[in-house]
Amino acid sequence: MICSARGCTAPASFELRWNNPKLHTPDRRKTWLACPEHRDSLSDFLRARGFLKEIVPASVDEADSAADR
Repeated sequence: MICSARGCTAPASFELRWNNPKLHTPDRRKTWLACPEHRDSLSDFLRARGFLKEIVPASVDEADSAADR
């Protein structure tokens, strides 16, 4: 599981779960993965747009489902 920040190859420690209400149903969650260094910048980006729903520790199961997105 690698951080979603552009150019980052660090292991992800967090899942940033979000949705765009103009595109997604309220229950839909998209996921960005974040390393500790990029957690704040990625979450600030999503929060500023009203997209961020939750931040949780990254799970191994997420690596399998993230490949499907």
